Amino acid sequence: MAAAALIGACILAIFIAYKLYQRFRYKLPPGPRPLPYFGNLYDLKPLLVRCFTDWSQIYGPIFSVYFGSHLGIVVNSPELAKEVLKDKDQLLANRSRTHQINKVSKNGMDLIWSDYGPHYVKVRKLCTLELFSAKRIEALRPIREDEVTYMVESMFNDCVKPENKGKALVLRKHLEMMAFLHITRLSFGKRFMDSKGVVDAQGEELKDILNSSIKLSSKKSIAEFIPWLLYLFKAESEALAKNNTRSDDFTKKIMEEHNLARQKTGNTKSHFFDALLTLQKEYDLVEDTVIGLLWDMISAGMDTTTIVVEWGMAEMVRNPRVQQKVQEELDRVVGKDRIMTESDIPNLPYLQCMVKECFRMHPPTPLMLPHKAGTDVKIGGYDIPQGATVRVNVWSLARDPKLWDAPLEFRPERFQEEDIDIKGTDYRFLPFGSGRRICPGAQLAINLVTSTLGHMLHHFELAPPNGVRVEDIDLMEQPGTVTYLRTPLEAVLTPRLPADLYKRVAVGNI
Repeated sequence: MAAAALIGACILAIFIAYKLYQRFRYKLPPGPRPLPYFGNLYDLKPLLVRCFTDWSQIYGPIFSVYFGSHLGIVVNSPELAKEVLKDKDQLLANRSRTHQINKVSKNGMDLIWSDYGPHYVKVRKLCTLELFSAKRIEALRPIREDEVTYMVESMFNDCVKPENKGKALVLRKHLEMMAFLHITRLSFGKRFMDSKGVVDAQGEELKDILNSSIKLSSKKSIAEFIPWLLYLFKAESEALAKNNTRSDDFTKKIMEEHNLARQKTGNTKSHFFDALLTLQKEYDLVEDTVIGLLWDMISAGMDTTTIVVEWGMAEMVRNPRVQQKVQEELDRVVGKDRIMTESDIPNLPYLQCMVKECFRMHPPTPLMLPHKAGTDVKIGGYDIPQGATVRVNVWSLARDPKLWDAPLEFRPERFQEEDIDIKGTDYRFLPFGSGRRICPGAQLAINLVTSTLGHMLHHFELAPPNGVRVEDIDLMEQPGTVTYLRTPLEAVLTPRLPADLYKRVAVGNI
């Protein structure tokens, strides 16, 4: 007993001595006082983005926060965001990975969680020049329009059932299925659903893997921040390892199918898996990187579309003026005797502004994924020690009244009054990040979100459930790295086009 107490006292003394050394050696940003071992874990609120925005009002635009013994820095101004993402970009381009993320990313062998270096540069080049090139995005357009129109048909069939007349539908399930079918077709070249709308066995397995991944990632244990407690969370570690093995086995099985098909026909397709297998030797990609890249695309692609479109539809229900204005533009440009296509989007400027406003108010990753200092660096006049994590509060920047006129008002007209870039050059507005770590799939996401919202508003009028006032619709975020609506949106859909325009525009695999 005495020995255990002595060891505990020694650990505490070492921790305190190290923190005092840091405090006197470095001029760190201000922040809430941390506790030994636990740091500020007990000060954090579940919705980190709102917690950090509140703290920025107390401690200023840059502050320190300790996740256990790990130092984190949060920046909340465009000037500091520019320092992090442009001026000192290369020094802060590494990734901070928890134990869980290390397992999922194979120690950073993918793109999203890899450190900045030769591997990242190589994989980034592959994504920019090959996977997300303008030519490939355009080649995959028919798949996007196929799955969006399938979703519209599914919603139409639901809302015209006699028992559903005038009733609100939960829209998230339709969005999630559209996002699932779209991203898996882009990734694997397979539609895991038969002609009757039934997901096949392989698709159900993939959905179960994805659902397990979401559940595991949402259960953040204290051991993620205090590694010496990992032994207390053996069950979680085993569940994570089991799910990783399932995802690897699933991907390898499909990889074998593709290799056999390519050997038989000699043909390659436009989807990502075939592209990766074709380019594997040219880019010297190990199997872990091929698998990691695919799962990066699946997780990021599904989340972005579902989140932003659901928030967008919620804003349309709450803001009938904006909804009507988008529909008037659609009726004028597209008409009511055909459906819109992506080729119409350049002629729909107000729709594009509305989409930008969705990304401004509801960025899918409101706290930019964590950057890590590769060396000691100064930001805003403060010292950032090597190994510290740096986050940009994208959500706070987009709602700052010093930067935006009436920032809490959903008003697409602001993007007509001022040309504001969405792809990382305006540091007030960073839904896809900026600099070396900007999202390579930004244009694909913008195209799909714009097409989906355009189709929804062209095909349907959206209204709140009977007896619900628009101001009573819950617009609070769900805690997590990505911000879904806390309460899934329910809306009454009223068709506004002829019934024959609610048919899926189906295409085969491309």
